Amino acid sequence: MLTQQWVDPVNGQERPELNIVYQDDAIVVIDKPAGLLVHRTALARREKWFAMQLLRDQIGQHVFPVHRLDRPTSGLMVFALSAEIATLMGDLFTAKKVNKVYHAVVRGYVQGHGRIDYPLKEELDKIADKLADPDKAAQEAITDYLCLDQIELPFAVSKKHATSRYSLLQLSPKTGRKHQLRRHLAHLRHPIIGDTNHGDGRQNKFFREHFGIRRLLLAATHLSFPHPLNNEQVSLEVPVPECFKWPFQQNDV
Repeated sequence: MLTQQWVDPVNGQERPELNIVYQDDAIVVIDKPAGLLVHRTALARREKWFAMQLLRDQIGQHVFPVHRLDRPTSGLMVFALSAEIATLMGDLFTAKKVNKVYHAVVRGYVQGHGRIDYPLKEELDKIADKLADPDKAAQEAITDYLCLDQIELPFAVSKKHATSRYSLLQLSPKTGRKHQLRRHLAHLRHPIIGDTNHGDGRQNKFFREHFGIRRLLLAATHLSFPHPLNNEQVSLEVPVPECFKWPFQQNDV
């Protein structure tokens, strides 16, 4: 058992303090904690904290989210400081001028590098997407991946194997489909650890009990784009969360 413990930054009683990575007169970029919803929705009536409201109160002005980052995913997220800038930033995402890089811990050994080119049907929510077309054709979805580290641990998490293998991946989505990274890795039979919708329940339980990790091991770690006002390149990075590295620190296991 490792001595480190992952601490949930969202569900405590105290108001979370958001880490602002970049800010100017047009945009602000935060390192969103895992478990934090971006804004209020009808599906989250019991939630106390939301990134949009926390950031508004922290900087003292209204903010406008310009892209999506799933609740369980941590990492870099851009907010505009006006509706006009939000439109300009949205155009950059649509034109694929925003480069995004993620890190993830997955089940099994993923070899080398490659590209996942696997179209995805839109995942529809029963309430929020009740008017959407359920028969809409699958859309193009492309993800590049690079394996950074691998580890084999002496624990029989699966009934089929006496040991358990994991990989640390760098992921670069080339399209922006809903839950694309989680669904693409599940398609490869290398689900992301902590994914309760597309992942492996046995592995998720093992990480909770052995490492004390109760989050999705997926983080948006790099973001670069031309600034919406002056076209100068903005390049931002945050460290890979420390808990992602715990399984690969053999001397501590």
